[in-house]
Amino acid sequence: MGKASDENVDARADTAPFTGGCACGHVRYHMRSKPLIVHGCHCTLCQTQTGAAYAINALIEENRVELLSGAVREHHLQTPSGAGQTISRCPECGVAVWSKYHALPKVGNHVLFIRAGTLDDPSLMPPDVHIYTTSKQAHVLLSDQLPQFDRFYDRAKTWSPESTARYAEIIVSRTGDTAQ
Repeated sequence: MGKASDENVDARADTAPFTGGCACGHVRYHMRSKPLIVHGCHCTLCQTQTGAAYAINALIEENRVELLSGAVREHHLQTPSGAGQTISRCPECGVAVWSKYHALPKVGNHVLFIRAGTLDDPSLMPPDVHIYTTSKQAHVLLSDQLPQFDRFYDRAKTWSPESTARYAEIIVSRTGDTAQ
């Protein structure tokens, strides 16, 4: 991971008040720690789902997110990988609060992709990496200081050692598999 990206991840305090919710206030949540990594995803699916040029998703273990109020309604969608995803939306206003991408190796159902725009302070979650830049909108200009990938990346080469260790903990707790 590039130096600028490491600084972004490390600058987030573990105890920061990462709270957020939907537009109408029905759903409120709290992230108990900093995310594993934050993606700026430029795939066409994210563009369609968000109605924006790209999505900013903060990846975090499901057990580190607490639903403070309200409830979410799950919507299952297909993805180009064929594994699908589950989007959790507010049943009142329809805002997507987080997703689970089932293609994430061994832990897809246990890592949430929090929509960073639903945080009370989205500036706390700038992207660490930009992915699927081959479908990036031409008007979006990216900094050369952050890693950029045409498609996806090699997690072992991109994530911080701390995030890699946390990911390994999920695998062991969910599958008993100590091999990564």
